[in-house]
Order: sequence, then structure tokens, then C-alpha cells
Amino acid sequence: MPIVTDAAFILPDDFAGAALMGRAWRPDLAGPSVVAIRQNGVFDITEDFPTASQLAAAADPAGALRAARGERVGALQDLLNNTPPDTRDPTRPWLLAPIDLQVIKAAGVTFAVSMLERVIEERARGNPDSAEAIRAEVTRIVGTDLSQLKPGSAEAQHVKDVLVSQNAWSQYLEVGIGPDAEVFTKAPVLSAVGTCVDAGLHPKSTWNNPEPEVVLVVTRDGRIVGATLGNDVNLRDFEGRSALLLSKAKDNNASCAIGPFVRFFDGSFTLDDIRRMEISLEVKGPEGFVLHGASSLTQISRDPADIVGQTINENHQYPDGFVLFLGTMFAPIQDRAAKGQGFTHVQGDLVTVATPKLGRLTNRMRHSGDCEPWQFGLGDLFAALMRRKGLDRR
Repeated sequence: MPIVTDAAFILPDDFAGAALMGRAWRPDLAGPSVVAIRQNGVFDITEDFPTASQLAAAADPAGALRAARGERVGALQDLLNNTPPDTRDPTRPWLLAPIDLQVIKAAGVTFAVSMLERVIEERARGNPDSAEAIRAEVTRIVGTDLSQLKPGSAEAQHVKDVLVSQNAWSQYLEVGIGPDAEVFTKAPVLSAVGTCVDAGLHPKSTWNNPEPEVVLVVTRDGRIVGATLGNDVNLRDFEGRSALLLSKAKDNNASCAIGPFVRFFDGSFTLDDIRRMEISLEVKGPEGFVLHGASSLTQISRDPADIVGQTINENHQYPDGFVLFLGTMFAPIQDRAAKGQGFTHVQGDLVTVATPKLGRLTNRMRHSGDCEPWQFGLGDLFAALMRRKGLDRR
């Protein structure tokens, strides 16, 4: 099943007024470039901003991006067409994930629905066959609407006390309604994949799902300056067996998809737009299976600014900034292969995460070992920038 590369499909609906930053691989320079996505093409602005993190750190990133003239690399449609690895011409440019030096962080259990699903995973010990019965039991004890419960409040403490008395307390409920948010490192710096490429699943996982999320772009001083979309690919069986397997459940080759572009805040796009966003998800399987879902930021238990404040503070610093997955309320329980087993990916699934103001991030699911290997690291980036400046003396 081919990956959709149509620019009109991938761009935000109000593209004409959006300040969009991307990254592209330029074979003629043997390295990546920071690019501005404009109506008349893709422009390399690396001479002004050598890294995406530097542009994000500007006092006014949207204004700085618009002011940078840059070198035209080509039409966006041409770069998109050349991005899928199966048909790529390695002599022509293609798109990358739109971040580079930023640390990739993620918040978990920020929505009531996904919080309950995490409790179910934990009790099922990674076995999807047990999930349906456990879901009914947990819902009976906990209730289905915890979305109005403020984490860390007296009311949340009361719910915790009740659950403890019913032997139903869980580490996931602790971070879902307790005072401290779950924030973890999703993937290494520079390892994220962008749109129109393969995203990875661990080959030993038999119960997994996409997680459609908004990803905030945050500077070293804690300013939230923009956003993009992400798929926080999740292995429900691994994490369900033990929360200590979080790194294996979350961090595998190509398992962090971010894109298509970073949209910087300006007069037409602000943090309030994020707070009102609804993120849609579509999964199209090679056997004809179709799944639709949605995640509304209006239902998030913690305000995005609060999660950012719990990520960067006097105890945690990020000199090159960071990006932050905000979590999702999407928890797929629709049966796919057999009754009671819920949803899991199959090889070749096409996953699209979308919202009008950020566009559409689309990826094909494959085993991590079958995706393009991650080979371009920090040392390679520094060497590429030195060559570009004529400073390479090796």
C-alpha cells in the first residue's frame, strides 16, 4: 500500500498563513538542512539557522523564519514524492523529521481514557485476551469519567483512597490523578522519523497501537514556541508486562514519528489553538481494515503549560530545547483479528495523524529492523555543518 505524498493532503488547511519549518536531506551537501516551507517552494535557511533548535530559540521564530531569504531547494511536492524510501532517488533531496538537537520527551497518562487503558494493560500483564473482562471490572470500580478530576487535588486524593481500599490502585492512576506527571524520554536526539516514511514496531510485540499526539516545541528557557504532530508508537504487551519495560515499549528504531512540519506561534496560531485541538487518527490495513479515532485536547487532565513546567525547571535543563508529546486519549479497543483481542498493528498499516492547523503525519508500519536504520548522529551533524562552513580540516 503506497504512502500518501500529496502536498495538499499533508499541509495545514491554512497553509498560506502558517510559519512552517522543516528539515530536508540535501545529497549535494551530504547533510541535512533547515528549511522554510513556503507557497513558492522549499527554501534552505541553514545559513541563517544551522539547526532547527537555533531557529526555535529565536525571540520570534515565526518572524525569523519569514525574514530568512534562503536558497530554493525545490517544490514541496517534489521533495514529498522523493521521501518514501522504496522509491527514493538518492541524488535528489527529501524530507526529514522537522527537529534536530531538541531532546524528545513525552508525557504519559494525561487523559482519563488512556489512564484506564494503562491500568487494564497492567492487570492483563500484556495479554489482550484478558483485557475485556478487566476493562469491565476496572470501569465498575473507578467509573468512566475522571476527566474533570484535577490531578493532585483533594478530590483526586479521595478517589485514590477509595481505590486503595478496593485494592484497585495502580502506578498509572498515581501519575494520572496524582500531583506528579509522567514525563519520560521517548527517543534519542536525531532519531525521530518524519512523514511519508516507515515507522517501527518491535518484531516481538503482538499487542500494540499508534498514539496520535500534539508535540510542543519548547526552548531552553521554557518558552513554548510552536507545535507539530507525533505518533508515540506504543507496545501494549511490553509495557503491560512491566512498567520497567517502558524503554523497550517506546524506544525502538523508527518508533518515534514527528511531523510533517513545525508550525511556530504567531498571530494566527497560539497555545490556545493547541488547547482546543482535536487530533484525528486513521489506520488503513493492507487487508482492508480501517480504524478511525480521535483525541481532543479539551479533555486533557493537565494543562499543556503545566506539563511543560514539570519537564523543564530548576531540576531539569535542556540547553538545546526539547519537544514534548502531550499524550493521547485514544485507546483502540476495536477488535481486528478475533473477538476480545482488540486492536493491534499488522505489517503495512498506513497511519495518519491529523489536525487542520498542523497538517497530516502519515507513516507505514513495519518491523523496526526493516525500517531505514538510524545512522546519522550528532557527530555526523557537526561534521556536515563544518563542511558547509568550509571548516572541515580532516
